[in-house]
Amino acid sequence: MRAFITYYGYTDGSGEYYIVIDAEKCNSCGDCIKVCPEGALVMEAMFIDLEDKMVAAVTEEQRKKIRYTCSSCKPEEGNVPCVVACSQNAIACIWKPKK
Repeated sequence: MRAFITYYGYTDGSGEYYIVIDAEKCNSCGDCIKVCPEGALVMEAMFIDLEDKMVAAVTEEQRKKIRYTCSSCKPEEGNVPCVVACSQNAIACIWKPKK
């Protein structure tokens, strides 16, 4: 089985920050989109197992500036709204600041 996992984020001198979405786990409910205070998430069609499936994704506009967009959710506190809202555990947040 292939994993359809997408990493949206960056690695630079300040550390790493990624929103990770597992398309196979996503059930297209949209709960993550409803709670995103910055409107950074949308549903997109992805071709999985020979059919189109709607899955959560970071908007094209936000992909290059995800560090700034998602900073208001305070990933260092571990309660990122989109991650908490996902009952399927299809979204994760990786936040590793350089020390």
